[in-house]
Amino acid sequence: MTFTAHDQQSAILVDEAALRFHLKTPSTSYVMGVVNGGWLAHLYWGRAVRRWNESAPVRYADRGFSGNTDKNDRTFSLDTAPLEYPSYGSTDFRDPAFHFRWEDGASVSEFRYKGYEVKQGRRTLEGLPHVYTEQEAEAETLTIQLYDELKQVSLYLDYVVFPDYDALTRSVRVVNEGDEAFTVEKLTSANVDFRSGDWELLSLYGAHNRERDVERGPIRHGSTVLESRRGASSHQLNPFFALVSPDTTETQGDVYGFSFVYSGSWRGAVEVDQFSTSRVQLGLGTLDFSWEVTPGSSFQTPEVVMVYSSAGLGPMSRTYHRLYNERLIRGSWKGKERPILINNWEATYFDFDEQKLLAIADEAADAGIELFVLDDGWFGRRNDDTTSLGDWYPDTKKLPNGLKGAAEKITSKGLRFGLWMEPEMVSADSELYRSHPDWCLHVPGRRRSESRNQLVLDYGNPDVRNYIIDKLTTVLEESPVSYVKWDMNRNMTEASSRLLPAHRQKETAHRYMLGVYEVMETITTRFPEILFESCAGGGGRFDPGMLYYMPQAWTSDNTDAVSRTRIHYGTSLVYPPSAMGSHVSAVPNHQVGRITPLQTRGHMAMDMNLGYELDPTTFTAEEKAEVSRQTARYKELRPLMQFGELYRLESPYEGESYAVLRTNADKSEAVFLYMHRLADANAPFIRVRLDGLDPDADYRVVDLDQTFGGDELMYTGLDIPMITSDFQSFLWKLEKIT
Repeated sequence: MTFTAHDQQSAILVDEAALRFHLKTPSTSYVMGVVNGGWLAHLYWGRAVRRWNESAPVRYADRGFSGNTDKNDRTFSLDTAPLEYPSYGSTDFRDPAFHFRWEDGASVSEFRYKGYEVKQGRRTLEGLPHVYTEQEAEAETLTIQLYDELKQVSLYLDYVVFPDYDALTRSVRVVNEGDEAFTVEKLTSANVDFRSGDWELLSLYGAHNRERDVERGPIRHGSTVLESRRGASSHQLNPFFALVSPDTTETQGDVYGFSFVYSGSWRGAVEVDQFSTSRVQLGLGTLDFSWEVTPGSSFQTPEVVMVYSSAGLGPMSRTYHRLYNERLIRGSWKGKERPILINNWEATYFDFDEQKLLAIADEAADAGIELFVLDDGWFGRRNDDTTSLGDWYPDTKKLPNGLKGAAEKITSKGLRFGLWMEPEMVSADSELYRSHPDWCLHVPGRRRSESRNQLVLDYGNPDVRNYIIDKLTTVLEESPVSYVKWDMNRNMTEASSRLLPAHRQKETAHRYMLGVYEVMETITTRFPEILFESCAGGGGRFDPGMLYYMPQAWTSDNTDAVSRTRIHYGTSLVYPPSAMGSHVSAVPNHQVGRITPLQTRGHMAMDMNLGYELDPTTFTAEEKAEVSRQTARYKELRPLMQFGELYRLESPYEGESYAVLRTNADKSEAVFLYMHRLADANAPFIRVRLDGLDPDADYRVVDLDQTFGGDELMYTGLDIPMITSDFQSFLWKLEKIT
């Protein structure tokens, strides 16, 4: 076996003679090779192997009704081969990874291997969010060129290997080197052909106020499609899924994670064919999408982050958490502790004035809260949700001293000042809409659907982008703003742009997303010290694309502590706690009407980035004291809560309890959080095993003033006090005895 200059310690090994490519991380191998005269085949992805000598080579047989590319070899068919990036129309009847419509109307392609390149570092995806490197040595990139000789078009498949993070990313760029235009109707970022169908599919489904519920079940013959057609990654299905072996738990089993770094419509699919092999794809949504590629131009897909674990869901999640914390999230807030905030929305909704805000700020400061956030209603004539989106100037009836005056009074109390905005939308009743009715997405002659009494601005229009950048810059320069909540409260309808010709209208939704990314890049770069939090009616656009620009997201509008056990559990499968906003709200809860103890609401909000969403001017003396205890405790535990390694111990999907443990890097400190939903009469005793500790060390459970061996806590567990009422919770710190 002859390798290129990349030695055995390299992340990418190339066997030049066999045209075989072996991508390596400490625990993973990913192998592909060129077979039968130019077809790129997928050979293996799984637990790391030292070298690939084909102990399990791809096998071929004469299969009826599977066509042959060579009439003299009836054993080889694209329909039965494990392909790396399959095409359409030439003997493979499974779901193609891409679909092009040529100028003559045909859509058959034949892309064969042409060459490869290995480089240190990675290529920047201009205009798209992506996992980055801080030094070239952190990653290696393999680019494989597939070429259609007839059409003179190249597909460049990029594989970026991050050895230190045990992950790889995939994306695709199509380049038109011919002399005729063609249309991309589908271009998947990643395709993997597994030689088995014995998997379960784990995905995150939901709805507004019920985001990222975990769903898991066996895959079946035929296709299972997960997608958003909403112009956003969506509340309904998150752009993440995993194939898992049937025996998979938090600590055992094979797990293959796929996470899409994009915030618009997307499509994932798992197809099990006639011979029980599985094809997995993830990429841009295909409904009402196309893109014209003219001669000399190109089109780039967003990237998919792929993580394999041989030891269950826990290691996969911690890999994503570390990678996204350190090489997706950027800027001055990367790795920085997030402040405890109070948001006035559920305290006042639209009904507030400066005095009411200052009264809330006084109480918040006394309770140890660090940031005051002024939510919806501060601009234009915004007394309800029917008006003024787009008119980004302060309402002087509510704020007679302007935004700056109110902000300065609040910051004088020792609080930082934050602001809510919804820059992607416009109200029909607004000065902006009356001046520019064609700036929204719409189809001439058709009704303009108003959801939440608003329309979607056409961010593919540079005039719209420039207007928004100018208005936001003015607001953020004129007032001492240190936090922005960037909201987006409706999905895309009538997705048509007046700037595009008829044959390019299907580019509208993706151009919109590229425009949003451009504006976010401009604003966050212009104001690097501001902490930006993304929001979309809660968790409707909680995805890696947003985290590239804004290091945290509002996890859900549902602030109920019990609902949050499921939301936190599902979200944490792929997204780090540092990215997840979680607030204490009033009871009965505004979303579900449930009454839970203030301590439990505090514990569940402290599980992620702590905030408050209630009116502290109505607190009793006991409630004031409890909130002060919570903020003081959270400041003590904040590094662990936001950036510790997360171990999920008890699933709210499998019983009445939610339990997690966080440890720091050297396992010298840990925090254990337990929450029980409904109590039961004369119930059994409860013990929880604390996975994630150092088994060779002793730990003092500070809140119990007891010491145990790490192995004892991990293997026999820790007793939970008797559950005597609904919604009890416990938050305990552990310290290693040195």
